[in-house]
Amino acid sequence: MDPYDDPRWRVAERVAAALTRRFPADVLAVAVHGPLAHADDDGGGTGEVGLLVATYRPDSGPRSTSRRVDGVLVELTVTGSEEYVREARTLSPRWPLTADRYVTTRPLHDPTGWLPKLRDEHLGRLARARPAEFSAAARQAWYKGSAAHARAARLAEWYETDQALLMLAEARLAAATVSGLLSRTYFRDAGDAVRRTGLAGADMTEVGAVLRRQAGELTARGRPVDGTVDDLLDG
Repeated sequence: MDPYDDPRWRVAERVAAALTRRFPADVLAVAVHGPLAHADDDGGGTGEVGLLVATYRPDSGPRSTSRRVDGVLVELTVTGSEEYVREARTLSPRWPLTADRYVTTRPLHDPTGWLPKLRDEHLGRLARARPAEFSAAARQAWYKGSAAHARAARLAEWYETDQALLMLAEARLAAATVSGLLSRTYFRDAGDAVRRTGLAGADMTEVGAVLRRQAGELTARGRPVDGTVDDLLDG
């Protein structure tokens, strides 16, 4: 399906036109990110539209919000352009889930060519990143996954099934994020992350096994996930 024939794309174009008409002095760039930004995505016109809106100044222009327009969920993420650049230069534990919005965008309004500059800033940061930085970010993501998995197991023992499933989903996503950091792989979104890492249907035991393997890899990279009080205070 040609993305430009997708009903979601037509909604995105209407929103971008309204943004530039109502906030001409504030909006620097508008772009589609997420699944629709990939030419091979086929949402059948029923998925969501993620719009990245960069403003000239922080706290100006429209607000970040979500609303359904003609049956299509539109999510506006509005940030000052300098803040976007700072984020693009940051290697955080959520990098596998955020990098795609810097690398893969489809411009709807970009008269100054700002979007390619944002992409170059992010790719330049990755080129300079040391392996230890990815390992450190992966370790932080692993702690969250391990805690969520332990919580899910306890809830399952207490027959709190719904809550256990929610925590298990959180553990799956965290483990997928660790995998992305250890392999320097980013994903289109959370669903893509768990699918591509084989964790989408993983049960409690399988997720636990993945987390144990990841703990071993982090140890092999020079720093175990467990430590002493002094280790904690030394960072």
